[in-house]
Amino acid sequence: MPELLRPRVLKPGDLVVIASLSGPLHAAYEPDLKQAVAVLERMGFRVRLAPLLEAGRHHWWSAARPAEIAEEFNALLRDPEVRAIMAHDGGQTALGYLDLIDFEAIRADPKPILGYSDISLLHLVIYERTGLVGFHTDLATPGLGGHWQTAPAARRADLEKLYSTLLTSTEAIGALPATPTWECWRPGRAEGRLVGGVINRIALVQATAYALPLERFDGAVLFWEEKGGLAAYVWSYLQVLRHSGILDRIAGMVVGVPREIDGLGEGAPDGAPTLREIVLDVLGDRDIPVLGNVEFGHAVPNLPMPVGIRVGLDARQRTLSLLEPAVRPHAMTGPVG
Repeated sequence: MPELLRPRVLKPGDLVVIASLSGPLHAAYEPDLKQAVAVLERMGFRVRLAPLLEAGRHHWWSAARPAEIAEEFNALLRDPEVRAIMAHDGGQTALGYLDLIDFEAIRADPKPILGYSDISLLHLVIYERTGLVGFHTDLATPGLGGHWQTAPAARRADLEKLYSTLLTSTEAIGALPATPTWECWRPGRAEGRLVGGVINRIALVQATAYALPLERFDGAVLFWEEKGGLAAYVWSYLQVLRHSGILDRIAGMVVGVPREIDGLGEGAPDGAPTLREIVLDVLGDRDIPVLGNVEFGHAVPNLPMPVGIRVGLDARQRTLSLLEPAVRPHAMTGPVG
């Protein structure tokens, strides 16, 4: 397996490009995109919009044909001026161009790729093929320009500082800022590499030639969340992870805030399970800590969950700590373990 590959630390004035790596930009959300640009500029970065990020441009449900998106993505990966790439939104396209990604360009000049949802596929596949840390963070338009703008001012300030530190500091962040929503679903402690994303994407990628080998999950802390569909679908995705052997290898689990899942918990028909009940049902007697309702995913402004970084989890104390930096100093070259 590739060693962990950290991109070099960003500095003030570095160029961050916002790109359509999956879904299109609808004209109604252009103001949110402008807000996202403003957030990144406050962090001290220059910001550019990639050409495919043009309101009204689309192909079916995507910003363009998968090959066009891949071509633009690869050009950004090869451009030495571009120091980070942030996805404008999620969508349903990344599966269409996994086989077109220039992995050699990533190895030659690793840079942060930021986003979640459909971008989870990119993080997982690129992490497997190159060892690159995956920056599972908010998306630009619905996140920085959307959820962040309706959050309390103090929370916005905390997130800006957290994201800036993630990209510009070679020191470990330590404990992520917890809130009263965090729940201990099964007590215990674990320390391991953070691996995860949207649960349907985790299950889908394992059905492709780009599947993560089971060894990638040995001692890992699995994080996941889901939006839409049915509670039974979540149960089924977890069963896929059980049958594949993933749940037998992980050391801990962190579950994000669910969104728009029918038949789940409160407001659902009598007897409907909570997400906690679904998780514990599938885990059975596996004695691993589970921390639930953590702020990442489609329902909330996202805490960063960098794929590949070692974390410390204490479910009883409701803490999750990033034990390593996600970026490396400029002077260092090559893979970093």
